[in-house]
Amino acid sequence: MSNIFTPVLHPRIERRKHEPPVKVHDMMPRGSNPITRFNTWLAIKVTNAVGTMWCAYAFAALALVSLPAAIASHNPVILVSWVSQTFLQLVLLSIIIVGQNVQAAASDKRAEATYEDADAVLHTSLQIQDHLLAQDDAIERILSRVTSLKAG
Repeated sequence: MSNIFTPVLHPRIERRKHEPPVKVHDMMPRGSNPITRFNTWLAIKVTNAVGTMWCAYAFAALALVSLPAAIASHNPVILVSWVSQTFLQLVLLSIIIVGQNVQAAASDKRAEATYEDADAVLHTSLQIQDHLLAQDDAIERILSRVTSLKAG
C-alpha cells in the first residue's frame, strides 16, 4: 500500500449502508404514546378512504341531492352557496387528497432513485480511490527504480 496518501472515509458512508431512503410512510409516529399512535392510524384510514376518486364521485352525488332545492329557490345567493360550500368543498377535498397521494408516491420514487444514484456514485468513487492507490504503488516502484539507477 502506498504511503503517499491514506484515504479517510467519511463516517456517513458506513451509516448509510444501514439506512434506506426516507419514504412518506417512515414519517408516521411510532412512539410509545397510544393516543398518538391511534390518532395517526385513524387519520391514515380516513385519508385513505376519502382520498379516492370513488369518494369524490360519492360526494358529488351527495351534493347533487340538494341541487334541485337550491335551483328551486331562485335565489342566486343560495346557488352560489351550494356551489361553493356544498359541491366544491366536498368534491375538491377528495380530489386534492388523491393528488397529494400521487405526489407522495412520486416523491418516494424520486427518493429511491436518488438514493440508488448516490450509492452508485459512492461505489464509483471508492473504485477510483482504489485505482489511485494502485497508481501510487506503481509510481513508487518506478521512483524506486529511477533512484536506484541514479545511485548505480
